[in-house]
Amino acid sequence: MTGRRALFAALPTVALLVLSVTAFAVDRRTITVSAPLGAAILVAAAVAGAITVVALTWRGHVDRASSRAERHALEAAAAEHRRFLDRLDHELKNPITAIRAAVAVSEAATPQLTAIDTQTTRMARLVGDLRKLGELQTAPMERIPVDPGGIVADVAATIRDAHRREIRVTLPSAPWPLPAVTGDPDLLFTAVHNVVANAVKYSEPGDAVEIRGIERSGRIVLEVADTGRGIPTADVPSVLQELARGSNARDRPGSGLGLALVRTIVERHDGTVSVDSHEGRGTRVSIEFPVGTV
Repeated sequence: MTGRRALFAALPTVALLVLSVTAFAVDRRTITVSAPLGAAILVAAAVAGAITVVALTWRGHVDRASSRAERHALEAAAAEHRRFLDRLDHELKNPITAIRAAVAVSEAATPQLTAIDTQTTRMARLVGDLRKLGELQTAPMERIPVDPGGIVADVAATIRDAHRREIRVTLPSAPWPLPAVTGDPDLLFTAVHNVVANAVKYSEPGDAVEIRGIERSGRIVLEVADTGRGIPTADVPSVLQELARGSNARDRPGSGLGLALVRTIVERHDGTVSVDSHEGRGTRVSIEFPVGTV
């Protein structure tokens, strides 16, 4: 029981004791009358205090049991989800490999075989991404101080080299730069890179792509914003889920797992990720991490 709960539990006893002492001290001539009253008040105070302590203690046990049950339920659901991904990977990998091998040794170059090869390649990539997602949920993770400014700079340089796109970076330098977060530098790079690569994929060469960073209330906030095609309003709530894509994104290659990977990595770092978007205007993805050191 916390000190505050113990204090509240003692209040009825203290109050009744004060009344008892007052009753005894009013007048000597009334002591024979007030003594039984005082004794009754003392007994009532003891009973009330005991009942309050028992009630608060029981409530604490119930709260802890409820919290444990909820945690176990979440862990069981996550384990079942990982088992599903493992089974899916196992069931799809062999048929896809066999189909691709058959297409490769075929002598006829027909549009149908080309389509089959294209789709099996896409499915193989999807299976690989699902496997990666399942592994990310349980794989051991480094826990070292990571400079978020360094991660952002590396991502921006990588995207510039790969896509020949200018990435505008705005990070604070005064009164101090962004503080370190605790985590795995490779996974954090992957999370930020996936978001920026998405911004480039769903925007045109003349559109702006920006990475902004700020420290706020003990948390690091990284925002990746673009002036690209945006996401339809109805699709925004689901784009962080596995296999979810915006309905206006079908013309671009992708498995629908990029942002799901981001969400998994961020949550394993005790962070959160959110998406704001307006179709035809652009998208902003916000990632928050707690400031921390090992």
